[in-house]
Amino acid sequence: MTLFARSRGLIAALFLSALSAGAVSAVAAPAPDAQPATVRLDYIHSGNALNEQYAMERVVIEPLPWPGDMRRTLDDTNRGNNLVEVADAASGKVLYSRGFSTVFAEWASTEEAGKTNRGFQESVRFPKPDKPVKVRILKRDERGAFSVVWTTSVDTDAMDVVRKPAPAPAKPIGIRVNGPSKDKVDLLILGDGYTAGEMKKFEATALRLADHLFNTSPFKERAKDFNVWALALPTQESGVSRPSTGVHHASPLGTRYDIFGSERYVLTTDNRALRELAQNAPYEFIEILVNNDTYGGGGIFGQFSTAAANNDWANYLFVHEFGHHFAGLADEYYTSPVAYATGGATRQEPWEPNATALHDPANVKWKKFVKDGTPLPTPWKKDEYEAASRAYQKERVALRQANRPESEMSALFHKDLQHTNELFSRDPNRHVVGAFEGANYEAKGYYRPEMQCIMFDRSDKFCSVCADGISAIIDLYSRPKSE
Repeated sequence: MTLFARSRGLIAALFLSALSAGAVSAVAAPAPDAQPATVRLDYIHSGNALNEQYAMERVVIEPLPWPGDMRRTLDDTNRGNNLVEVADAASGKVLYSRGFSTVFAEWASTEEAGKTNRGFQESVRFPKPDKPVKVRILKRDERGAFSVVWTTSVDTDAMDVVRKPAPAPAKPIGIRVNGPSKDKVDLLILGDGYTAGEMKKFEATALRLADHLFNTSPFKERAKDFNVWALALPTQESGVSRPSTGVHHASPLGTRYDIFGSERYVLTTDNRALRELAQNAPYEFIEILVNNDTYGGGGIFGQFSTAAANNDWANYLFVHEFGHHFAGLADEYYTSPVAYATGGATRQEPWEPNATALHDPANVKWKKFVKDGTPLPTPWKKDEYEAASRAYQKERVALRQANRPESEMSALFHKDLQHTNELFSRDPNRHVVGAFEGANYEAKGYYRPEMQCIMFDRSDKFCSVCADGISAIIDLYSRPKSE
């Protein structure tokens, strides 16, 4: 495994190791690629439910070159609550853009945000420009259009730019290496809560879950468009914090359960720690595996996703949460409680590709998948599903309150999925693309494309609309062989 040093503003490509025929083997390092350096702008995003502010913290030149295709620097997918634009300061020409969402935006809809202010660390990354630039953060307004909420000037050659980070605390492992980073989607799997003696366990789990991801369509068909890396720092104690049960563990990334008071919501709010570890591997997307048995996970579009690696449902969690982070897919379920506010009285059209308020049924956003004659809204066994779900959710809450063994929760999930599959198997619209009411955490007013999907329940397939949404992001980051 070899890490080439940065020289004259260009850093050689990183190829540490790759998995071949079920074993990790060395990969010859390719010649250095003329990619620009990677710039990271760290800032503080603070405020409350009504107001928000931004303040620059620092500008960092990361140790590895820009991992992306320089011919695809502008984002045309229209995803995310926010958009970053990097524009030439003199001409105003936009050099780079990407959609993303934030932990702050979710927190701002919680009850706490109506009572107090909080600040969150955030970062945007972009290829190093030759001249000073304006970095703009845009936010969707009430019409769903982006408008500028913060602008700051950045000179990446200024004296206060951080140019020499600390030596890498650990070396990434190549799980799947299919080509130069600029031609591929780079996924970095980070571990949190693994002791030094559990590093092999982390590597094996990362490999297993990556294999599962690439056995799931449309990732399966596009597996060669990805590189996958794994990286973790050891902890003194096994597992991450779960405050609701009195468990508090120090971990390098600070990942924990009970985010915003939701027992199953797992995130880190230590963006600095996350970025300073991640910068030691090529990446565009991050999934954090927590070394815990308890069901849980989370996903923020363009930031990271998490999954409880030791849970019986780890395969599902890994893929479902990655769907949020990678493609900005909405949750299609609506009977499970969430910690933050949802649509409210006014149903604005969601930006997510797999949910709609159906204001104009004749022009539903996934119209190309809807066959002529399909009724919109599309009937389904909604009342029967909700009656069973209410009973299931009551039992789920009781198990958590009693702190019952995780095996009992897993058995309940299996029972619930089996009942849903049986109920839906009798519905003539089970495999129809239409507009099924109940999505985006709301029983009324929001609609999903198909009756069943990984984003709806713990089934094992993405619906056709979600698959299409994923493919669009793969196309944004990978370069076809013909080009």
